[in-house]
Amino acid sequence: MLLLVNVASRCGLTPQYEGLEQLYRDKQADGLEVLGFPANDFKGQEPGSDAEIQQFCQLTYDVNFPMFSKIEVTGAGTHPLYRALIAAQPEAVGDAAMREQLAGFGIEPNPAPGVLWNFEKFLVGRNGEVIGRFAPGIAPDDAALRAAIDAALGA
Repeated sequence: MLLLVNVASRCGLTPQYEGLEQLYRDKQADGLEVLGFPANDFKGQEPGSDAEIQQFCQLTYDVNFPMFSKIEVTGAGTHPLYRALIAAQPEAVGDAAMREQLAGFGIEPNPAPGVLWNFEKFLVGRNGEVIGRFAPGIAPDDAALRAAIDAALGA
């Protein structure tokens, strides 16, 4: 089972790396893989090279889950993986609250069904089907996210 997350090193949500790593450590033996996909799509919050991103994650948050090369998750250059994830699960839990929060900061949210911001989470079951999508504001220790992961692991 997979939890795919578009990540960024210079975002207000960057501390979620700590929770993602804890989730990975708690659930990896049960079959969960957390996969990080750096993206510089939102206000240039992931400007580094792949090596710089990897070093930042390891030194700052002791990240051990797999980190991939930087990709695009919005616009014309959206990576095919993210096109498929969005098509399979066009709505995210907690989307409305995150849209309000971004608007409160004077940020124009990315239009639905696109990825809203850094740290959006897609849950993919063992059969390869997208079974959940969680807005960036849903923290890795959120009860709804944990319940969805536990249910999928038990399936």
